[in-house]
Amino acid sequence: MSLLRKIFLFLIITMLVLPAFSEEGANSGFNFEMDIEIGAESINEEITEVSYQMVSINPDFSFGKIGIGLDLTFHYRFDDGNGNFDFREEDWTTNSKRTLLDVYLPIFRYIRYGHKGDSLYGKIGSIEDGTLGNGFIMGNYSNTNFLPELRMTGLALDIDGSLFNFPYVGIETFAGNLAKMDVIGTRLYVRPLTSLGIPIIEDLQIGSTAAFDREPDSLFDFTLTGVTNPKTVSIYGVDFKQPIIANNAISLALFGDLAFQAGSGTTNAGGLLGVGGQLISFINYGLNALILGDNFVPFYFDSAYDLYREVKYDIYVGNAGISGYYGWLANLGFTFLDGMFVFNTSIDGSFENSSNDPSKKPHLKSVFIIGEGLLPGFFFDASYDKRNISDWKDLISQTDAVIGANINYKTGPAVITLGYDLRYVPEDGSWNTTSKLSTSISLY
Repeated sequence: MSLLRKIFLFLIITMLVLPAFSEEGANSGFNFEMDIEIGAESINEEITEVSYQMVSINPDFSFGKIGIGLDLTFHYRFDDGNGNFDFREEDWTTNSKRTLLDVYLPIFRYIRYGHKGDSLYGKIGSIEDGTLGNGFIMGNYSNTNFLPELRMTGLALDIDGSLFNFPYVGIETFAGNLAKMDVIGTRLYVRPLTSLGIPIIEDLQIGSTAAFDREPDSLFDFTLTGVTNPKTVSIYGVDFKQPIIANNAISLALFGDLAFQAGSGTTNAGGLLGVGGQLISFINYGLNALILGDNFVPFYFDSAYDLYREVKYDIYVGNAGISGYYGWLANLGFTFLDGMFVFNTSIDGSFENSSNDPSKKPHLKSVFIIGEGLLPGFFFDASYDKRNISDWKDLISQTDAVIGANINYKTGPAVITLGYDLRYVPEDGSWNTTSKLSTSISLY
């Protein structure tokens, strides 16, 4: 029996058997859902863009804090140009650039236990919020920037000592791609004043972070820098976080970071000092001061890191000759109606308003979400990442921008989705666009 037949047989058995267990175990927290998505996708292959029909089978299982999501996606064409039916072999076969782990680990969209901030949190698969500590070294790193062409399987694992009734220590770990183990990091932290039992200061947290990119050019060749064998990116730092106010009306914390990068042959340092928290449980805010040394890249592993690896590496090794500066970072967000309306934005830049240095110009990141149930039938999300802002008109310029949107319409069990991604490619100044029109059906 071929592999594809075995997979489909497994799915048929799963669809017939698991719903019964889901109903019987409703009171115990077990839940099973499955979506089938049918549509069309355009995929960049070498120098051409090819249109495929697509069917994706996505079962989800959850039991208490445990969640599992799978992704079995098949691309095909009724006519490959020669009158033949064609499956996209790259979905399921290995080659010189894709190992067995590259191909089959992405079947798991995610496996999760708990949530970030719990005493035990683990997630494997697609991760869009990889963060260590305050996020100065690694904050909201995402391994999903190249979907649907490339799905990477990452790992986040956090363990707090309170899990073992020892709340003095904890550890956070992260890997962006288990198949390559390129972007990895860990943070150890202590609460040295917990035993004193003194309000506020007993929650002081002091941490130490180390993060690396062992293969900076693993996703594409570095052409701008002319580097054929880039060395490992290594960043180290210490941090602290002191909660000041923590209640339902307002939360406030003071935090700071000091980090070091040694890519240019000398140790380059940068620091952050800020305050942030929540107001009346749905407004997130933060204000930070930045002190950055020569050739230091703050928030190195951020949400768009995989798209700007070469640009950041050029600064990291000192080729770009970026001088240090004093800067700022502000963020503001709103969450209403139990997460059905979400907006978050952040902007950072230099206090040197007249600077022509691209690295010192303001950088804006925004996310806007209208969840299912707020508008009849419709729900959508959009994101905007814009660099090198010189004036107001640059805010709407597509240059140096990463733009994404998904518009969904639900009728009965079916959801029609129009997805669009526009990515600026700094290496050659071109645009990489991905569009998607699909229909998914929730079976359970």
